[in-house]
Amino acid sequence: MRLKISHLTEYRYDEPAQFSLQRLRLTPPTTSAQKVLGWSLKVEGATPEVEYDDQYGNHVNLVSLEGEQQVTRILAEGEVETADLNGVTGPHTGFCPLWLFLRETPLTKGGKLVKELIKSVSGDNELARMHALMAAIHEVVDYKPGTSDTATTAEQVLEKKSGVCQDHAHVFVAAARALKVPARYVSGYLMMEEKVEQAATHAWAEAHIPGLGWVGFDPANEICPDARYIRLAAGLCYRDAAPISGMRIGTPGETLSVTVKVEDSGQMQSQSQS
Repeated sequence: MRLKISHLTEYRYDEPAQFSLQRLRLTPPTTSAQKVLGWSLKVEGATPEVEYDDQYGNHVNLVSLEGEQQVTRILAEGEVETADLNGVTGPHTGFCPLWLFLRETPLTKGGKLVKELIKSVSGDNELARMHALMAAIHEVVDYKPGTSDTATTAEQVLEKKSGVCQDHAHVFVAAARALKVPARYVSGYLMMEEKVEQAATHAWAEAHIPGLGWVGFDPANEICPDARYIRLAAGLCYRDAAPISGMRIGTPGETLSVTVKVEDSGQMQSQSQS
């Protein structure tokens, strides 16, 4: 499948911000499941500072804003060829040791509710248990935008029994680690049926399974990622893999707007030729 992506983020400030520094994880890697055919990252209203690969292998661009600018626009767009590998992305690579992905973070710290959740998870092997875990989370946590934010923890998600894809992923990561299975959070894009324009990116989780390596699980949709998914970044939790994160000095009001478009460019070509 050939997927075409356009991801526009715009910040408008009520008055010039004194200084801001933003970390952009908006460049998809080429992996066993995806091949980047072309990609560009354009920033208006901010200055590119440096780019590098972080400890998780994510490509990062740092941009700064200083002066009288009141608008920053960030446009990531390109085309990626994807394959359906049933969620299997392969052996662990990178600078971080595998054991690091057993470590809790404030967002994925397991508590009483995570322990209760994993009591219901069973299976003959780790792969079966992870599938059972994905199904259990999908059953327990309703998809309800507006009931959580980027600071909501896995325990709070289970208490509310609602959230968005980011929250489903955090619960999966917390529970898998409680079961002694290395797990990580993944950010990216998902092509949705009959809906090109979306309000946000997508998120899911991966667990490391002996003999397979990293395997993706999307509890929000109860499916292992297929050719409709594109990976952007991964880490211990949202804070390591957020498409855009940063800091700002000064307190002007800020309005954020995000537009994400994901469509099958192969299908578009076929339709235009018919």
